Amino acid sequence: MEKKYASIDVGLKRIGCALSLASGIVNPQEAILRKNRNQASSDVDKFLKEWEIDTLVIGYPKASEDMMKRVDHFSKLLKFEGEIVFQNENLSTQEAKEMTMGIVKHKRDGRLDSIAAKIILERFLEGRD
Repeated sequence: MEKKYASIDVGLKRIGCALSLASGIVNPQEAILRKNRNQASSDVDKFLKEWEIDTLVIGYPKASEDMMKRVDHFSKLLKFEGEIVFQNENLSTQEAKEMTMGIVKHKRDGRLDSIAAKIILERFLEGRD
């Protein structure tokens, strides 16, 4: 049976989500709106359980020490029992903006965050940093 992967792009207001359930195809999912970290970690746990995820890939912002600490802390709040790996997410949001220019209105609805999560998961599955 193929492993099921999910990725998250942890932000201060939204958490982008993406899935890869078979054959390496990655699909962005609806972003999780973040009211507080406990609600957000609970919502991420529900998302992972609902999709029966084996491996969670968390975008890791190596360019920002403050955000690295926040991501580390957030990952420790998760009750997820599968494998957790961190993937360099540098420029994933910028790449998401460029990919969707003229297609997606860049509102704060979480779509960009989930496209960034999709890029993070694709990078992981391709084995590049």
